[in-house]
Amino acid sequence: MTNRLIRYALAGALATGLALAQTSAPAPQAAPAKTKTVRGTVRHRLLKALALTPAQKQQAKTIFQEAKTANAPFRTQLQQNRQSLAAAVKANDVAAIRQLTLAQGNVRGQMMAARAEAMAKFYATLTPDQKTKADQIQSKVRQRIAARRNNG
Repeated sequence: MTNRLIRYALAGALATGLALAQTSAPAPQAAPAKTKTVRGTVRHRLLKALALTPAQKQQAKTIFQEAKTANAPFRTQLQQNRQSLAAAVKANDVAAIRQLTLAQGNVRGQMMAARAEAMAKFYATLTPDQKTKADQIQSKVRQRIAARRNNG
């Protein structure tokens, strides 16, 4: 189960990274701006490593934008659920806590499924060489995560 969740999390991170990477380039500056987030760094490295064609970049942008739009109601539902859960915790309402956490898990599962489906669509647009490279990158990420768990 944990392995499956890790796979979905990695697929979601990859999908999110690719979706967010499709923004227009900033105007040139005197000194290159550093990426402020790990997600931005991963996204940049992934796009560079896969060397997507302009058509692939457009397809990816469309795929991940559609997934983001489809997940918007889930994000709203998660936010409302978190607020209700906080109120249930303060009220020490154990039954409500259980119900809300189960609902939270269900919504998160639906979001993960939508992200994984988007990633599957994106993966289908890659060439065989790009698929091989993406698989290698994902394997390296898994190894790093495993190494951090074993060391931490």
